[in-house]
Amino acid sequence: MAKPMRKVVFPVAGLGTRFLPATKTVAKEMLPVLDRPLIQYAVDEAVDAGADTLIFVTNRYKHAIADYFDKAYELEAKLTQSGKKELLALVQGTLPKNVRCIFVTQPEALGLGHAVLCAKQVVGDEPFGVILADDLIWNSGKGCLRQMSELSMRENGAGVIAVEEVPHDRTDRYGIVDATAINERAAKINLVVEKPKPDVAPSNLAIVGRYVLPARIFELLEKTEPGAGGEIQLTDAIEALLGERSVLAYRFEGTRFDCGNKLGLVQATLHMAMQDPKLAAATKDFIRESHWAN
Repeated sequence: MAKPMRKVVFPVAGLGTRFLPATKTVAKEMLPVLDRPLIQYAVDEAVDAGADTLIFVTNRYKHAIADYFDKAYELEAKLTQSGKKELLALVQGTLPKNVRCIFVTQPEALGLGHAVLCAKQVVGDEPFGVILADDLIWNSGKGCLRQMSELSMRENGAGVIAVEEVPHDRTDRYGIVDATAINERAAKINLVVEKPKPDVAPSNLAIVGRYVLPARIFELLEKTEPGAGGEIQLTDAIEALLGERSVLAYRFEGTRFDCGNKLGLVQATLHMAMQDPKLAAATKDFIRESHWAN
């Protein structure tokens, strides 16, 4: 019987150069969408999927994420003294009490595959999830990772990778899969190629920032040579995994916002504002009445 997924890895060592100069001092995962940073949305999704151990793979310079999830004694004391119970609940609610955070340092930026490999000792011999916080995936029901974890359990522990269609001329920005459909949302992956040029891409079905993987991937990553961009690519290890067991591509229920770029962050902010009953009407009015909206 397949083991449930209880651990999730967050590769957060990137420098966030697309958001300079803000990211000189603020980790890109701490950029806000309304009043919550990107990493909070990712953590909430992991917790929704049943995770109780969150593993942040970071670099030696980024401390903001650890500070964010740490207890803020002075702030909480002041809010308590002021009787600001709602704000106190927000501050204390960033992480459920049964969930622990572990921080692992990636000593050198050698690619996503290397970042995941850095979590090997903490994950151990059990299935785990990977969330790239740059991809904010919103759904009014089950979160994306929960959907994937449940599919993995139904399929006897198969690896599951989130995918969505992208324009053909952008395949060189993604890992691309060739897959045979099982049903409307799931497909068995036949081939994975990292950032292929449009004229040689096997499809336009792109991998986005969610994975459910077996622990076997760590051994394969240790054998993986640097690939595209001179980095250790997670997709290369997944390609090797395909020779041993089934890996599924999953078209998730929800909307993805690529918050690794400015437009995606703006789109996510507007979308989340429209979901907030206190902001939705004013946001609609602002967009409708703004002179640049036409």
